[in-house]
Amino acid sequence: MAAEKIFLIGMMGSGKSYWTGKIAKWIKSGAYDLDDLIVMNEEKTIVEIFHEDGEEYFRKLETKILKWFKEKKKFVLATGGGTPCFQNNMDWMKKEGVVIWLDESIEILMTRLIPEQAHRPLIAGMDKETLSQFLQNKILERTPFYQQAHYRLQTGKITDATIKKILQQHAS
Repeated sequence: MAAEKIFLIGMMGSGKSYWTGKIAKWIKSGAYDLDDLIVMNEEKTIVEIFHEDGEEYFRKLETKILKWFKEKKKFVLATGGGTPCFQNNMDWMKKEGVVIWLDESIEILMTRLIPEQAHRPLIAGMDKETLSQFLQNKILERTPFYQQAHYRLQTGKITDATIKKILQQHAS
């Protein structure tokens, strides 16, 4: 069972990092998180990059680091929530490998994100209502990009069995 290049997309809190590690073990490949790579490359947090250099700089950097993966033969990459929405990144990822959208409900996202708010500067300090509205708006904004993924796994369908079935369909 092995799709060689796997990109996981979805909202923050959708489980991209969790599934990246799990899938990488199954297919015996490297597991990467695009945001972590950006932070290491810049030696700044994502918030510092946005604040000091602006979103346009961040998006160009994000695309540059994403495209480093062209040379890699086998990997699982958790992208940032906005990655598919800029610089034709979605088209590029679809050409390079298999793109899986982890589409969790707002209720599940809220349950996962509320305890993590202090570690997620974008949503830090938001009350439940503000967070819910923020997530709804971001989902509406990003869905046209996300829905271009090869696979969309919705709440309840994001399971070991479902993901293994996708990987088997792409075995080389």
